Amino acid sequence: MQKLQFITHHTPRYSYADAARMALEGGCRWIQLRMKDATEEEWARTGKEVAALCRKHGATFIIDDKVEWVKPLQADGVHLGKNDMPIDEARKMLGKGVLIGGTANTLEDVELHARRGADYIGCGPFRFTATKEKLSPVLGLEGYRHILHGMAERGIALPVVAIGGIAREDIPQLMATGVSGIAVSGAILNAGNPATETAEIIKTIKSCKP
Repeated sequence: MQKLQFITHHTPRYSYADAARMALEGGCRWIQLRMKDATEEEWARTGKEVAALCRKHGATFIIDDKVEWVKPLQADGVHLGKNDMPIDEARKMLGKGVLIGGTANTLEDVELHARRGADYIGCGPFRFTATKEKLSPVLGLEGYRHILHGMAERGIALPVVAIGGIAREDIPQLMATGVSGIAVSGAILNAGNPATETAEIIKTIKSCKP
C-alpha cells in the first residue's frame, strides 16, 4: 500500500493527465483518476493517457467510481464513494485480483466496507475541502484516532488512508494517529511546482515515525 495517493481534479491550469504526470514525476506511485461529470469520450481518451503514464512509472492506477472503466483501461482497481456501487457488487463484476477501496466517514462505514470485502479505506474528510461536493462531517485528528481505535477493538485490519484538505504541515500529526497513508489533490495542484511539492510531501511522510 502506497503511503501517498494522488487524486486528480479539474483545474484551469492543468489537464487531468498533466496533473497525474506531475505527481508521478514527483515520485507518487498511486494515482486515482477522478473525473466527475466527464463524458464517455473523455474517460476513454484521458483514461488511456493516465494508464500509460502509470505503467511507465510503475504506479498503481485506480479509477474513481466508474467500475465499468476498470477493465477497458486495464486499471489496478476502483475507489467507490458512499453513494457509488456497493463494494461486494463491484467485486462480483471485477473479481479478486482488482483493488477496491471505499470511502468512509464513520466507524460504521468502515465496518460495512470490511464486511463487503474492501481492500482499503479512504477516510475523511480531515478538514473542509473545496474539491469534494456533499462533504461529510469533518473528522480532525481525534476522528481518526476514534475510528482506528474502534477498528482495533473489532479486529478490522484494513489500511486507512486519510483524505480531505490535507496540507504538508498536517502530515506528521496525521501519520501519528496510525493511518496507513494520505491522499491529496489540492496540496499538489495548488503548489507553484506540483512535482517538487509531491517530492516534498513524500519526504515528509518518510520522516514520520512508523
